[in-house]
Amino acid sequence: MIEVALVEDDRVLRDGLAQLIDAEPGMRCRSCYGSVERALADRAAGAPDVILLDIHLPGMLGSVGVARLCERHPAAAILMLTIYEEQDKVFESICNGASGYLLKKTPPVRLMEAIREVHGGGAPMSPEIARKVVALFREVRPVPREAHSLTPQEVRLLGLLADGHSYQNAAGQLAISINTVRNYVRSIYDKLHVHTKSEAVAKALKTGILR
Repeated sequence: MIEVALVEDDRVLRDGLAQLIDAEPGMRCRSCYGSVERALADRAAGAPDVILLDIHLPGMLGSVGVARLCERHPAAAILMLTIYEEQDKVFESICNGASGYLLKKTPPVRLMEAIREVHGGGAPMSPEIARKVVALFREVRPVPREAHSLTPQEVRLLGLLADGHSYQNAAGQLAISINTVRNYVRSIYDKLHVHTKSEAVAKALKTGILR
């Protein structure tokens, strides 16, 4: 039996979801709350298997409260419910411990499937939400290092120049002559197709050669 808790401030929707869950074989709605605070304050209720959590709640937002509920019920899977597809709330909820994310317009049959899925270790998401999650990870992914033919010594020299070292200081740091530094610099310019130190440093930073 999958024990489900509801945290939803809309009473009509909350009652409807509770009836839907109770009518589903193998599921039971064990508790309902109108806010995260009430859910956290209920010490009498046992630990649910799945928590359906609305984002836009009075008081503590669901996207914030998910972390508190995870602390209170570490074994429970939390499935977020929302009307909107707000990108920042999606990211915040997932970072705070949510296991799935559905729009409230999700058909009842799919919602029941999602409860079973999240209880089984899955991460159900509405298609609209999944696209936003993919977009978010594209935005925060590390900049790929551009393929280049610079030698390790040339990269080290470029890093010193980026930090403001003069040719003389860089030569001392690398234990090479200043003439060798000049030769390395010409080689760097050729390989990066630039003509000045500032252009070389800018391109190296932009393409990930330097971090």
